[in-house]
Amino acid sequence: MIAFSTRFSYAFRCFFSLLISGTIPPDIGRAVASASSAIAPNVPAASKPSENPPAESFDRAVQMLALLQRDGRLIDFLAEDVSPYPDGQLGAAVRTIHASCRQVLDRYLKLEPVISSEEDQPVTVPAGFDPATVKLLGNVVGQPPIKGLLRHRGWRVTEIKLPSLPQGAGREIVAPAEVEIP
Repeated sequence: MIAFSTRFSYAFRCFFSLLISGTIPPDIGRAVASASSAIAPNVPAASKPSENPPAESFDRAVQMLALLQRDGRLIDFLAEDVSPYPDGQLGAAVRTIHASCRQVLDRYLKLEPVISSEEDQPVTVPAGFDPATVKLLGNVVGQPPIKGLLRHRGWRVTEIKLPSLPQGAGREIVAPAEVEIP
């Protein structure tokens, strides 16, 4: 089974990739496919994970999007066609959205780098590394340990402090429609 923090990262990346380009990132597709094929063939079908995610994980993903929307208006910004706006106006909006969304992350998630070295510095990827935590780029040949330059430190969720989920209907709502009555 794929770790919760990895699934959360995959869900977040898939959401934005589907929103922007309409496709699931290929590395996530491969990772999920290989995790699915890792299930032992002699396991009875009834004990295999279901195709549909548990309601709780779906609800929590929607809740995180709702928090980013409520405090940072992130979904509004991503859904907006920004091409007609001048760069100066767009830059000002991005600063506000960035600050608000960063506060949401700081309030509800504790994040740490996967690799704590500085970017563009040499690192060694050890034998037996978890491919979900390190993505090898470029001319990948040979067996680990492999030396290379760190291009991105990666992120890992170490703690989640989301508020309680509301009871009843509406858990799939990221933001309610707003109707002003004259």
